[in-house]
Amino acid sequence: MSKLWEPITIKNMTLKNRMVVSAMVTGFCAADGYATERFMAYHEAKAKGGWGLIIPEDYVIAPKVGGSRDLPGLFDDAQIDSHKRLTQRVHAAGGKIACQIYHAGRRMIESEGGLPPVGPSAIKFAAAPAAIPRELTIPEIKEIIELFGACARRVKAAGFDAVEIHGAHGYLLHSFVSSFANKRCDEYGGSLAGRTKLAVEVVKAVRQAVGDDFPILYRLSASDGVAGGITIEEAKAVAIRLEEAGVDLLHVSQGGDFNDMVSPASSMPKACYIDHAAEIKKVVSIPVIGVGRIQDPFIAEEILRSGKADLVTMARASLADPEFPHKVAEGRYEDINYCIGCLQGCTRGCLVNPMIGHESDYDLTKTTQPKKVYIAGGGVTGCEAAIAAAQKGHQVVLFEQSDKLGGQWLAACVPPGKTDFATLVVWQKRQLAQLGVEVRLSTPLTKAIIAQENPDKIIIATGSKAFVPPIAGIKKPHVVLANDVLLGEKAVGAHVVIIGGGSVGAETADHIAQHGSQVTIVEMLTEIASDASVRPRRLLLKRLQERQVAIHTGAKVIEIADQAVLVEKNGQMMVIPVVDTVVIATGVKSDQSLLDELREFADKIVIAGDAKATKDGYHNIREGFEAGLMI
Repeated sequence: MSKLWEPITIKNMTLKNRMVVSAMVTGFCAADGYATERFMAYHEAKAKGGWGLIIPEDYVIAPKVGGSRDLPGLFDDAQIDSHKRLTQRVHAAGGKIACQIYHAGRRMIESEGGLPPVGPSAIKFAAAPAAIPRELTIPEIKEIIELFGACARRVKAAGFDAVEIHGAHGYLLHSFVSSFANKRCDEYGGSLAGRTKLAVEVVKAVRQAVGDDFPILYRLSASDGVAGGITIEEAKAVAIRLEEAGVDLLHVSQGGDFNDMVSPASSMPKACYIDHAAEIKKVVSIPVIGVGRIQDPFIAEEILRSGKADLVTMARASLADPEFPHKVAEGRYEDINYCIGCLQGCTRGCLVNPMIGHESDYDLTKTTQPKKVYIAGGGVTGCEAAIAAAQKGHQVVLFEQSDKLGGQWLAACVPPGKTDFATLVVWQKRQLAQLGVEVRLSTPLTKAIIAQENPDKIIIATGSKAFVPPIAGIKKPHVVLANDVLLGEKAVGAHVVIIGGGSVGAETADHIAQHGSQVTIVEMLTEIASDASVRPRRLLLKRLQERQVAIHTGAKVIEIADQAVLVEKNGQMMVIPVVDTVVIATGVKSDQSLLDELREFADKIVIAGDAKATKDGYHNIREGFEAGLMI
């Protein structure tokens, strides 16, 4: 990994490696923009992990101009000392830190006393329920330029190593550059020169505020991904103007009004936007950062060696494992807890790493009173509980009734675009072995074992079982469970009906249709995959449409016949004919059979995950982690 660890100097800032943590919204600051302990500990952990450059999110240049709540701010001199403590802690940990400054523009939130959104024109931000923005006047534009400059002065005073101007993702500066949002007929609109005028003037104001030796980064969107928006050729021209204005490094992102592009889901290719950075790099002489699902060290190294970018953003990789750089440097690739691209956390934490964002809340100091802890269930919740308990120094035994660890997560790895989910199970197995957890496969935890071996604590993480509704014909031989199909334990025919259109049913349909079957989904609710994360859901629905999956919502299966399914929809009966296989994906119910068996040991028992109440992976893993940690 020679290129990843090659230093690079931008103005007076030398980075020890090429791995960058880009800004991600956390909401960890106080409502008045001051840094909190949680905010500082979160970034300090990444500095300790060895990242070359850390960029905290969205410092607002004025009160109430942000696109989310509890953002950091440097719009008042009184805030400087608060954020100076952040930079001092990052520096003490060996890191470098840049401050991203912005105005949300059309993406400003109005609720809770926020200001009405503003923009270049009265064009609503498409991806959010914001109001139609008010078109900024030229005097207001001039005032905003001054605010950027004043904020940059405070950035330098607070001890940051660089300032990053946020000119991407549909925020104010981006909306002026994009002809999709900018319909002005004055000096700040029309031609590319007019639409980039605000960005250029902001760069010049920031340069005047920070001086010639202080690095200025600029994050731009190389493509809006929408007709009438920025294209890569136009973005290259914008990049040239920004370099001429005084920018020292370009952070090449993507996306504007339709933000599926901003944070690519697991179903999108690795390094899916790196060619944007490569194109920008062709026309500028300053360094370029590449972004877009770069979560693997070997892919990151390849990007740098191929010359497509000078640095790589690995933001979500830093959430999954703040120690990523150190592990790469030591060749400990199997110890990396990889981002799986689920988008279930990210802005509030991380599914695979419950510690992130809670560095000041959770204490992993080893206990002075180790206990014997027995855990029932080797799914990801039970494994996470075992890892946390073992990290605290307890003697842990993990019981799993099947012959493998992973539970229902093994099926979750199968649908298209979800292979990366398997890395969590691989990592958990590695941690269990390193921590000395005893794993008893093909061995359910029983009352007899508890009575004989007398553990101090019992964590029940037995998960859930498929819910099978009482439909006429449900026991016919061609009726199978979704997980059995995903795990390859049951085959399906050429014509398949899936009963249940939640995430599991929709993803199973995606999987089956990809392998050539004609698929129909029947769902009682008014929409399918309503329990999925927003961005992965949109991509899933698009694939289902491309694969011509028939979808009946607001519909109820009345009977399963030998070669047909009878459905009631809108008070009318309809028949889905020529059915070879019926797949049941009607949800799950908690498996509390062991809890019932162990009632007499209630004072020793903690319940976690689906065994307590069914929920998504993010909450299940966090619950398992906390169960193990709090013993």
